[in-house]
Amino acid sequence: MGGIASVPGRGRKADPRKSKNKNINVPTFSEVVDIEPPEYMSDLEFAPMIWRSIVPELLENELLRITDMHNVEVFCMAYDTYRKSQMELAKEGVTVLGASGSPIKNPALTALNEAARQMATFGSLLGLDPSSRQRLTGAGDKNQTNPFAGVLNM
Repeated sequence: MGGIASVPGRGRKADPRKSKNKNINVPTFSEVVDIEPPEYMSDLEFAPMIWRSIVPELLENELLRITDMHNVEVFCMAYDTYRKSQMELAKEGVTVLGASGSPIKNPALTALNEAARQMATFGSLLGLDPSSRQRLTGAGDKNQTNPFAGVLNM
């Protein structure tokens, strides 16, 4: 009588933090000091704007490495699409007339949702939201002392 436990590879996975074969050769990538938006973005309205907003912040916090630049690029392109889709929705509304003349969902809604998902994904990789920033910087580490510990004894 076979159960889940008899299937190979389904047991408890080893904790990688306790592995004897831990890779101690952590790669270090070149830090970016200053970088302008790619030339092709100059034809776009919002991508260079958001680039010039987030890149200095990432540089100031020493979070940006050369290997992160594709994430910045995708985030900025998604932001451009997001803003343009939002403008289209404001102009045309959430429904438009389809080929048959009946109302259909505006395709800009789909573009807006996809761009928002991309922004969330790539923004998280860059530390642009509080939880991923904490993950990247180590802020809120459990080893930090709590200044309020022991204040209230209940």
